[in-house]
Amino acid sequence: MPIVVNLDVMMAKRKMSLNELSEKVEITLVNLSILKTGKARAIRFSTLLAICKVLDCQPGDLLEYLDDNNQELFNIN
Repeated sequence: MPIVVNLDVMMAKRKMSLNELSEKVEITLVNLSILKTGKARAIRFSTLLAICKVLDCQPGDLLEYLDDNNQELFNIN
């Protein structure tokens, strides 16, 4: 997928666990885990907003677009 989710990077920068983020954002641990692992197929703007507020970041800090050439470089399917 050409969109890479860098949630784990931002969580590490903020020294926040998935459990802590889940509690603060009020999203289930399972749904955050799906997002963190890049298995999510969509994200609601309200969810993105809540995560950005808690992590004090911009949507671009969490989501990254890789073109087809970069996908092959990183073995992203």
